[in-house]
Amino acid sequence: MDTDVLIVGGGPTGLMLANQLGRRGVRAMIIDRHSGPAQQTRAMAVHARTLEIYSKLGIAERALELGRRGSGANMWAEGKRRARIPIGDIGKSLSPFPFVLMLGQDDNERIMGERLRDWGMAVQWNTELVSFEQASDRVTATLKQPDGVTRKLTAAYIAGCDGGHSTVRERSGITFPGAPYEHVFFVADTEATGSMVPDELNVYLLRDGFHLFFPMRGTDRWRVIGILPKHLRERDDLTFEEAVPEMRHEAGAALSFKRCSWFSTYRIHHRCAERFHDGRCFLLGDAAHVHSPMGGQGMNTGLQDAYNLAWKLALVISGKADADLLDTYEAERIPVARRLLRTTDRAFTLVVSDSWVAGMLRTQIVARIAAFAMTLSRVRKIAFRTISQIGISYRESPLSKMLPGLPDGGPRAGDRFPWLQLRFQANGPVEDLFQKLDDTRFNLIVTGQPAPSTAAIAPGDLLRTHVIPGDPDNDSELARARISGPAFYLLRPDGHVGLAGTRFDAEAVNAYLAERQMRLDGKARNG
Repeated sequence: MDTDVLIVGGGPTGLMLANQLGRRGVRAMIIDRHSGPAQQTRAMAVHARTLEIYSKLGIAERALELGRRGSGANMWAEGKRRARIPIGDIGKSLSPFPFVLMLGQDDNERIMGERLRDWGMAVQWNTELVSFEQASDRVTATLKQPDGVTRKLTAAYIAGCDGGHSTVRERSGITFPGAPYEHVFFVADTEATGSMVPDELNVYLLRDGFHLFFPMRGTDRWRVIGILPKHLRERDDLTFEEAVPEMRHEAGAALSFKRCSWFSTYRIHHRCAERFHDGRCFLLGDAAHVHSPMGGQGMNTGLQDAYNLAWKLALVISGKADADLLDTYEAERIPVARRLLRTTDRAFTLVVSDSWVAGMLRTQIVARIAAFAMTLSRVRKIAFRTISQIGISYRESPLSKMLPGLPDGGPRAGDRFPWLQLRFQANGPVEDLFQKLDDTRFNLIVTGQPAPSTAAIAPGDLLRTHVIPGDPDNDSELARARISGPAFYLLRPDGHVGLAGTRFDAEAVNAYLAERQMRLDGKARNG
């Protein structure tokens, strides 16, 4: 093989997959038909689950340096601020990153691209996938190189991270059902002053749409995303200056743009691929699903796709799991994409509906209801778990198994294990559980019982055991996560619970692994 995995697409999803494979010792090659990284991009929100993954990758601090923490969302209608929704630390106690980070997709790409060098990899720009053929043990791809010459390359697997017009998806014959929205969006990087609350998200709810003002680094710098009015939607030569009067009409006469460094219009589709997996080919990110920008979920969802697939590919390529493990990528990620498509579509339809009733809801009622609801602790937690993506669960996955006896309400198989602050030694310091977990391995968490003998499970290097000693502070923290009595949780490398039970049972763990053809002793199967 020329490489283990050929990654097509050098955007956020492809970069995440390349980084996760590189740090696991998997040979990967990443290509992109464009001449270089995107200079202007639409995505702005980086959510908590993404930052948790960035932390494991060693780039969270850099992201925090470059981005701005969202402290509040101000909702405007008919020239008046109708409500302010506090979002700073909205997820306190739920994640080490309890906020939304405002950071452009271009900055995310830059950070991940820099990290890629540590694995001896770099995106091969101006390199296009022309075609590929699958065999039982490999994929043979034809690439068009920067000089225009084509060459053949063999890989064990191919990952399509190549966007909505994915060559990998089209060449695999995978359909992409859905449709475009009739609305035309615009995006602009500006220097502006006006009624906007500085350093916070400002949402202007209109009778026929919305405008979003995202704070950016620097003084008076805003990324503006909105919907063009009907009379401007068919204009191919539209300039930013022609869009300003409509914004000023809604945002107030005080709105003044000193400069616009980038302006673009685009249409949004809502589509989901029929399949995410075809033989040795996989679809991730926009190649697999596209939807409205409601909630800023698009880029983050693609990054989650990559994180889910990477550890599975690494185990299979190293011979420590059978190829059937790769089927669980589609089984776990398609339901997430379809659910996201449904929810964002419903929200988007309400926000852009032309009906009089919807317009009244947007401008008079929605802001007030949202502001009141967010004063309720339970609603804040539900909202954060949903938007931040920490609430994504794979309970129906073939990799999720619950043993009897655990009380209801606590972590279930398939859930992301909760973030906790615990003592790992009697009278020791309180430590961050997520910092202790090694996401290149499986992690066994044991509470309310003596340390088990794990020799019967994995004498090799693919399992880390964490015993939580009895301690009043530990008991209180575990109770917060609704964990009581003896319990054990076998966590997958991505932090989701694979197997959960009460008293540690080595036979049950071995049976779980055997049924799923995984070998945590680190020994590759002969042949």
